[in-house]
Amino acid sequence: MSEALKELGAHLEFKRTDCVLGWEVAHGELNVDVTPANIAGFVEFLRSDPNCKFSTLVDVTAVDYPERAKRFTVVYHLLSMYQNQRIRLRVSLREDEMVPSITGVHPCANWFERETFDMFGIVFTDHPDLRRLLTDYGFRGHPLRKDFPTTGYTEVRYDEVEKRVVYEPVKLTQDYRQFDFMSPWEGAEYILPGDEKEGAK
Repeated sequence: MSEALKELGAHLEFKRTDCVLGWEVAHGELNVDVTPANIAGFVEFLRSDPNCKFSTLVDVTAVDYPERAKRFTVVYHLLSMYQNQRIRLRVSLREDEMVPSITGVHPCANWFERETFDMFGIVFTDHPDLRRLLTDYGFRGHPLRKDFPTTGYTEVRYDEVEKRVVYEPVKLTQDYRQFDFMSPWEGAEYILPGDEKEGAK
């Protein structure tokens, strides 16, 4: 399988020099780095080329590398049931860059791209309906970015008095370092009920 993937990588590099920045076979998978502007055309080529026939889009997601100049990598996973092969495409973007939508080639990319936009803030140009998918209306920020606070910015609850959903700033009811020492996560000096036999050892 590794040799077949290497042949495929060489084929793609030879046929699409305008798209392919580089490729590698790692852990039994072919990874191809693609220029952002040409991603839609390259995905179309992968679907129609008789040596490829990657007709199934499995997933679109992203990875955040805040320390890099090109902070985000958009990742596409495709499957060729005809050739029994998988391929991973990687597109690296600066924080202010956009990437073309591939919904014109694979309509199922619609929700994948919406989720990636919602979670990472990556904009897909020419997307038919690019709006948040998983977070609430008026949500601030993008939860899968590494700089997003683990507590978020607001908390949502139903208020019995007002009979409606209310949004409030996050309030931490207990400091992470101040436990009541009844917590099983702390090494308490006393014996809890039911642990008498353990303490007798």
